[in-house]
Amino acid sequence: MENNKLKIVHLCLSSFYIDNYSYQENLLPKFHMKLGHDVTVVASLVSFDNNGIPCLLSSSGEYFSKEGYKVIRLDYKRPNYKFNKFVRIYGNLMRVLKKENPDVIFIHDFSFMDILKVMRFAKKNRLKVYIDCHTDYINSARSWVSKYIFHQTIWRCIGKKIAPYVQMFYGVTPLRCSFLREAYKIPEDKIQLLPLGIDDEVFQQKLSQDINGQLRQKYGLEKNNFVIVTGGKIDILKNIHLVLEAFRKLNAPGAKLVVFGVVAPDIRGYIERLFKSPNIIFVGWLSPDEILNFFIMADLVIFPGTHSVLWEQAAGTGTPVIYKYWPEMTHVDIGGNCVFLMEDSIEEIEFRLKQMIMEPATYNRMKSIAQEKGLSSFAYSEIAQRSIAN
Repeated sequence: MENNKLKIVHLCLSSFYIDNYSYQENLLPKFHMKLGHDVTVVASLVSFDNNGIPCLLSSSGEYFSKEGYKVIRLDYKRPNYKFNKFVRIYGNLMRVLKKENPDVIFIHDFSFMDILKVMRFAKKNRLKVYIDCHTDYINSARSWVSKYIFHQTIWRCIGKKIAPYVQMFYGVTPLRCSFLREAYKIPEDKIQLLPLGIDDEVFQQKLSQDINGQLRQKYGLEKNNFVIVTGGKIDILKNIHLVLEAFRKLNAPGAKLVVFGVVAPDIRGYIERLFKSPNIIFVGWLSPDEILNFFIMADLVIFPGTHSVLWEQAAGTGTPVIYKYWPEMTHVDIGGNCVFLMEDSIEEIEFRLKQMIMEPATYNRMKSIAQEKGLSSFAYSEIAQRSIAN
């Protein structure tokens, strides 16, 4: 591998980079390093606090992640700090790039104004550049200004300008591949799907432990309880409240619903009332590592709202899943490991939950497919190799 060793710099300057999480921005660098490459992450000051709430770190700096790759945090350029923060212009970025001297630059979303400087540097030095897209019309471009001014004017113009010098643009879902085509007018031959996934190294380690038994004992769950897990950001868009309402209507004494996450303040009173059931267990905010434990314990996972990185992680554990249907988001279906909710209704969720609990043949067929194909379809060790193969 030494002869093929690359210096790879990941740029997380469009949004955030969060230490010790299991997002793509963490796991691609981890597995690129495990492939034998020299890896540096250059990131903004945007991170999360201990409760998973976005925050701005107090200062720039350089350190090493727990995985061993270098992380360089950059502050926004001064003077005009407030404006530069808004358009994402950074101090010392070019100095850092020259010092790191990469062979490959992997850019996580290109919606930061310094992208033009980066691409001039890449063109001059004949570097390979890969760009991914985490943006779509569900999670962004929702206001008139965002859609027509920023995405379909500014970033479209910049995207078309830089496209000839980019090896590949990756949409992390099929919908985001379409966003690259439609919003930014990136050529079709420059777009590929590079899905989000699961840290298969950590997952395999966990399989050697009795995670299922330990968690069930901790929360008073019997071995024969059918455990359903849901969670994430608990707001109206995620539809967790519909799962709670549907579960309370079920006549299935052996079923338990475990909910994790942070409840949005505007619905806290309503949600807390729904938690008051002997068969519903609310465990609060969980770290990414703890979430993976709960997916391993679960007999069934349900995500009835908008997409998150947890969709692919749950599929990767080999656990059957119920997802909310969104056009061009069905890549998590790997041959029958999941079913989709077509409506935002309590009745449909109740029907699907009852089907999973009361129809063992249906459930076992899903479980068999999930366990056979889940990990191989969403393992980051494989995704990381594909990401720099073009």
